[in-house]
Amino acid sequence: MITIKEVNTKADYKLFVKFPFTLYKDCENWIPPIISQELEVFDKTKNPVFNDAEAKLLLAYKDNKVVGRIAAIINWLEVNKQGEKKMRFGWFDFIDDKTVSKALIEEVIKIGQQNNLEFVEGPVGFSNLDKVGVLTEGFDYPNDMITWYNYPYYASHYEALGFNIEKTYIESSFKFSSVDPKSFGKIQDLIKRRYGLKPLNFTKTKDIMPYVDKMFDLFNLTYAKLSSFVEITDIQKDYFKKKYIGFINPEYIKFVVDKDDNLIAFAIVMPRFNKALKAMNGKLFPFGFLKLLKEKKTSKSVNFYLIGVHPEYQNKGVHAIIFNEYYPIFQARGIEDCYRTPELENNEAIQKIWKNFNPTIIKRRSTYRKDL
Repeated sequence: MITIKEVNTKADYKLFVKFPFTLYKDCENWIPPIISQELEVFDKTKNPVFNDAEAKLLLAYKDNKVVGRIAAIINWLEVNKQGEKKMRFGWFDFIDDKTVSKALIEEVIKIGQQNNLEFVEGPVGFSNLDKVGVLTEGFDYPNDMITWYNYPYYASHYEALGFNIEKTYIESSFKFSSVDPKSFGKIQDLIKRRYGLKPLNFTKTKDIMPYVDKMFDLFNLTYAKLSSFVEITDIQKDYFKKKYIGFINPEYIKFVVDKDDNLIAFAIVMPRFNKALKAMNGKLFPFGFLKLLKEKKTSKSVNFYLIGVHPEYQNKGVHAIIFNEYYPIFQARGIEDCYRTPELENNEAIQKIWKNFNPTIIKRRSTYRKDL
């Protein structure tokens, strides 16, 4: 018999966050999250997303043992401001037992129905800056700190529960050695002269901070037309600024401004921390933080996390300026492999940006939907 219990105590929260450590303990391609950061995501006193959203965390028990978990999420900005009556769910993990996944999803469906929502979709987080999608292809590749990993049996559970694929995302990679700077070198010179643009480069994190709010404003503007987009609020901007910007090498953040110093494009690249995260096994202290700092300096792989271009400058080759700024830095650091984080498969604009890099698709992941 499956028993569902709502997470309420500190001990319960730790059980919720640590369940994947048991489920994937023998899986070499599962990269563990940092436990303290996962706990903070669900801390209503620390994460400002709870000003506009709510989440109920649920654990599934069988024979007095945790066998599954799920986060039932309602983002009220999405529901009330955008009219998207969606019941979200994420952090959905379970043993290969359909009675477990069914019991968890049924609780999410009840919450959606009680709040007069129209459909349920997941796995997703609170916003577009969270992890997304259940892995459907590419199980032989490890995840990273900004994506979920799951076993191949997950998709069959969604199908058995009556869900249909809603969105498909792709992840791809390319070798830095295959990048030809001629493909963007001359073009970026022309673009800069034509539109009066200039790149901004940084060597110190403190010099980036005055631009971060403008970057999030541009992020909201750039991604507003994508499905499932929920804007980043001012309070969340401060939260993300303090939590993440210091993690990123300052030279890996690029801005492009116009002649009036208005921000019209940005890009964020992150070192790939997989080796450190695997060795840390979720623990930031006492030595995990040092492992992260070391890999921040020495990693030969990078993730292209975000690229945003103002709608007025899209399809005008502005990305060539960004790539031209990254090229000498990657070359000096000896970067070998470049990875793209999940991008909507039908986002033709973003696919065109990468066409000259000959990327190879290494993973596909999907969100699933069911009407209530």
